[in-house]
Amino acid sequence: MSTPPGRGTPSGAPLGVLRRIASDRPEAPAGERCEMCAAPIADEHSHVVNMEGRQLICVCRPCYLLFTEPGARLRYRAVPQRFLSFPEFALSPGQWDQLEIPVGLAFFFRNSDQDRTVAFYPGPAGATESELPIEAWESVLIDNPALRNAVPDVEALLIRVPSNGVGSAECHLLPIDACYELVGRLRRCWRGFDGGQDARRELDAFFDRIDRRSIAVSATGGRTGGAP
Repeated sequence: MSTPPGRGTPSGAPLGVLRRIASDRPEAPAGERCEMCAAPIADEHSHVVNMEGRQLICVCRPCYLLFTEPGARLRYRAVPQRFLSFPEFALSPGQWDQLEIPVGLAFFFRNSDQDRTVAFYPGPAGATESELPIEAWESVLIDNPALRNAVPDVEALLIRVPSNGVGSAECHLLPIDACYELVGRLRRCWRGFDGGQDARRELDAFFDRIDRRSIAVSATGGRTGGAP
């Protein structure tokens, strides 16, 4: 005689099935993985930019090297690891005001799809795009022609102006992923309109790190010293 559904089955059977499924399931890979080939990658790893979606993609070294050819028209482009500082960077308070950035920090990069320079500044919601006046940015490049050497899409110019009006503005050329890393760090600790003390400490620590990594060059061209 057949057993009607729901009868003759031990009460613990459903739980046993779930346990068996869980025990048979392969373990999730530990650590991060390359988003192209799934190979394990270290916490410190390279990135490429998806030129169609403008996303950063975590990759292993072999996949990264596939997209390093300068000038190649590829869907992905490797993010360089170049850090430069410009000790002679010239920016007047009036020029910064003309850029219409509401805070004292922003990064600028050339968007090749739009054929223009775009600006982003950090805030509690992450990176906010600013409507950059073309004429105002061109005046900054005229005074600092070496800034034109930033590679479109993958390198950015990070500019910080003193909040109290004392001292000179700072400018660094750095990988675009470093800028988004900074935005993420500031977002986690941002308080109020200007970020608060925690955000200022995070920002100071970030600039200390990139200062140590940067090669100092003249804003008008040529090396002035710094790391080898």
